[in-house]
Amino acid sequence: DTFRSNKRGFLNRTKLPLPTLWLFFKVFYVLFQMQRNDLAQHMQEFTQMHMRCMAEYLHRHSLTGYTQPPSSEDRGAAAAELGAHPGASSSGAPCQCCGELQTMRETTQQLEGRLVRQDHQLRELSIQAGLVAELRRKVTSLEENLKELEAKQCQGVYVWPLEGFSGYLRTQAAGQPVVVHSPGFYTGRPGYKLCLRLHLQTPSAQRCSNYISLFVHTMQGEFDGQLSWPFQGTIRLAVLDQGPEGQHHVEVMETKPDLQAFQRPTIQRNPKGFGYVTFLHLMELQQRGFVHDDTLLVRCEVTPRFDTALRREGAAMQPRGPEASL
Repeated sequence: DTFRSNKRGFLNRTKLPLPTLWLFFKVFYVLFQMQRNDLAQHMQEFTQMHMRCMAEYLHRHSLTGYTQPPSSEDRGAAAAELGAHPGASSSGAPCQCCGELQTMRETTQQLEGRLVRQDHQLRELSIQAGLVAELRRKVTSLEENLKELEAKQCQGVYVWPLEGFSGYLRTQAAGQPVVVHSPGFYTGRPGYKLCLRLHLQTPSAQRCSNYISLFVHTMQGEFDGQLSWPFQGTIRLAVLDQGPEGQHHVEVMETKPDLQAFQRPTIQRNPKGFGYVTFLHLMELQQRGFVHDDTLLVRCEVTPRFDTALRREGAAMQPRGPEASL
């Protein structure tokens, strides 16, 4: 009776929202009518259920910002729960769930806010990942353009540094094949585009074990439409001695127009090459200063046949013969 008589006065004096007050009185009224000896048992058995129901209630109505008044089903559920405790009376203790309920509501709101912020962060990261990928494509394109510009400055003389050469030697000694291609270079502007291919033959290779093999490949270039095909000219290959004596290992070969290696390439790099299977034995690398700072230098000088008036000066050398073709 005291609870009912003071209920209206408490509602008039408090500043809490009506739906919140109704939820408070609903729980308090049920517990108020219980006997003290039944209250402890009730709290032990039904606290989790109360918390789950109140959390669902708050979550459902906090999404809209508006709380509907209690339904008949909610009131019936409360009455049924009260009926499960026949020993309930007017004596009891105030409900201690309201503070925990408020904490759960605040936690739910915080988690929802974190989810929203994380969703925004994921969207921003997705956009940034797309921008990074686009920047990488642009950088790759710029690097390729830079390499193409550098290749055009060679004017038919290209020095290829093979850095980390000791790693190639370890791979070769383990019986694994080593094949390395150089970047492309031009014989002039306009000119043919070529590249080098170096093999380190394995110890088990027949007739060429432990040899450096060196070949030249034609490549698709910017000026192919302005040139005469097949490619004809003189190619001078050298492994440079980086020691004080400078005794380079040099071989000179003449192109053979009837070979596929010198036809106009139909793909980026002609699969057929022309060069020497037994260019230099690996034992000779240790006898002279061919490797310095773990780098081997390979030089290629190309003089196209149509440019004979500008043929570069140098020591006359004879090609080694038919072994040059492959």
